[in-house]
Amino acid sequence: MSVTVLGAGSMGRGIAQVSAMAGHDVVLRDIEDGLVRDGLEGIRQNLQGGVDRDKLTESEVAETLDRIEGTTDLETAVADADLVIEAVPEDMALKQDVFSDVEAATGAETVIASNTSSLSVTEMASVLENPERAVGLHFFNPPHIMDLVEIVVAEQTDERTEAVAVDYVQSLEKEDVVVRDTAGFATSRLGLALGLEAIRMVEQGVASPADIDEGMEIGYGHPMGPIELTDHVGLDVRLHIAEHLREELGERFKPPQSLRRKVRAGKLGKKTGEGFYVWEDGERVGTSGD
Repeated sequence: MSVTVLGAGSMGRGIAQVSAMAGHDVVLRDIEDGLVRDGLEGIRQNLQGGVDRDKLTESEVAETLDRIEGTTDLETAVADADLVIEAVPEDMALKQDVFSDVEAATGAETVIASNTSSLSVTEMASVLENPERAVGLHFFNPPHIMDLVEIVVAEQTDERTEAVAVDYVQSLEKEDVVVRDTAGFATSRLGLALGLEAIRMVEQGVASPADIDEGMEIGYGHPMGPIELTDHVGLDVRLHIAEHLREELGERFKPPQSLRRKVRAGKLGKKTGEGFYVWEDGERVGTSGD
């Protein structure tokens, strides 16, 4: 299968990597040469990390990299694609523009997918002349480690498109869950509810972030606690999703004030070095003082 990924950020490069590792021919596209280069270099570093941990061989890395090419030209990127996956920022107007541009540059058989974690795929698909070709493919961060992909079936998605999505996810040797297109889908809705309540508990002095996280990890078998996960996802991303779900589903998704304050202060989690925890070189080294 020929797969094109639009957006070379952390999610886009991860999706490109796992697609190429599964044997698909991949084009990674972004709007600037520097972004494409950074995306390809990020993939190379991830793969080298696999070699360092004895999970990959040098030949497997070389074969994977040979299956990925980068470009800034949209028409070139999607011309021969069987599947196009957009991984651009979570903005409905932007995603609709991308969907329209992809449709104009591809044949009717090309499946157009969104990696959105909460926005309506049905609304995205509404701008297409052939909306039955649209589907959601919600990967989890980081895609090369997380085993789940949530397949989001829009109101317009036809059986062929859903089947292509399922076959693609299974080709990656990942687990798929198929959900109907509703606000927050299944995983983002439940995951966010847990994360917001954990933040409220910190605000109320119930327990420290570390103790709340440890309780969920040890007591409930979660691989990562809800507050640390918020730092990994990005506090700005969590806030954006919470505001969207509050509008769609009501006040139970009202963002806690401490989440708003941290986002205003630029404390967005692991990517900025501080969120609810303090991070150095990608490692958690302490708890934020505010």
